[in-house]
Amino acid sequence: MTSRILRPDRATRRTPRPRSAAPLAVRLPLVAAAVVAVGLTAACGPSAQSAGAAAPAAAGQPLQSPGAATESASAEASPASPTASAASSAPPSASASAGTPAGASPASSRAKPAQPAKPAPKPSRTSAAPAPAARIPGPGYDSSADAQKLIDAALRAAKADGRTVLLDFGANWCGNCKAADKVFAQPQTASLLGASYHLVKVDIGGNSSANSALLRKYSPSGGTYKMPVLVVVSASGTVRTDTHVTGNPALTSAGLGAFLRQWAS
Repeated sequence: MTSRILRPDRATRRTPRPRSAAPLAVRLPLVAAAVVAVGLTAACGPSAQSAGAAAPAAAGQPLQSPGAATESASAEASPASPTASAASSAPPSASASAGTPAGASPASSRAKPAQPAKPAPKPSRTSAAPAPAARIPGPGYDSSADAQKLIDAALRAAKADGRTVLLDFGANWCGNCKAADKVFAQPQTASLLGASYHLVKVDIGGNSSANSALLRKYSPSGGTYKMPVLVVVSASGTVRTDTHVTGNPALTSAGLGAFLRQWAS
């Protein structure tokens, strides 16, 4: 009996083992991780962990789509705080200029030291209105007037307004006294007289012993008096000049005007 060599049937032939899909499942996460690593390196700089180091961790994971792997890697690589991520991704120039207005340098944005308060301006001084002119008695001499009271009132007024007192001793029948009265009535002389003097006229042509005593008080040199006797007295009652001693000025506008201006101050 011839021996037959049995050949295996083609159907029973050992079929080649299909290639496992495991290498493909391993490769896809590696590719996705490499893409993510390149993106992170371009955006945030080189990573502290190399792309190959992520392979073992990704090898045991199930197959994921490239989009899901990218989202997973981005979630792991992103910081825990959204604020920190925004701050790290912001350009340095934006963070540096956040507190500085546009167009202003850092030096100009610094607060200037407070300037000391300026003192309030002093109110301007206004010159006081000039006092009204003193009343000038009319021509002649009032023999019934109380000469002492008139002199006292003139001295009080002189202390108040700074003027000077002018005593005019005369008589109604005196020609020189009438000539002086006419000059005193002239506008220019009257203005000077009213601005600087308080004029008191004392009648010494009658029989008034009181008025004669006043003449001797303010012109004590005695003797024969030539009228009018003009005596300039300060506000304190001191005699400054006496025409019984110095002699009368010319009884004209120029003469009496010069006399009044001389003793006005």
